[in-house]
Amino acid sequence: MTRFVLRNERIVGNALAAVRQAPADYVVTISEPTRSGEQNKKFHAICGDIAKSGHLFAGKPRDLDAWKAILISGHAVATGSEGEIIPGIEGEFVAIRESSAKMGVARAASLITYTLAYCDTNGIELTETRKGGWLDERAA
Repeated sequence: MTRFVLRNERIVGNALAAVRQAPADYVVTISEPTRSGEQNKKFHAICGDIAKSGHLFAGKPRDLDAWKAILISGHAVATGSEGEIIPGIEGEFVAIRESSAKMGVARAASLITYTLAYCDTNGIELTETRKGGWLDERAA
């Protein structure tokens, strides 16, 4: 698989040449970039800080994975996306929600801003996030 990040005319030319040389039935996809590795690390650090804080949600503390699901779901609703709750195979409820791995850079930035606002509103200290260098101290 060949991947091109269209940063300049030379790379665009290389991508066009690759398309021209591709065999029949090959697939070309043009998309915005997905969230960056740094955004992923920052979001996970924030979720970890919330989990370690002991902050309660629905009456009890939640782990990092639960906070990730809670925040992605809340962000989706806050930004006008719809989620869906459906009955699962064993009668449990399943939340069908947006995947953070498929988020574009701007969407991931919005999720991080939403998450930081949640922390600020609820007085959650971002110790590991700060230690990891993922917190702009001027904005904090």
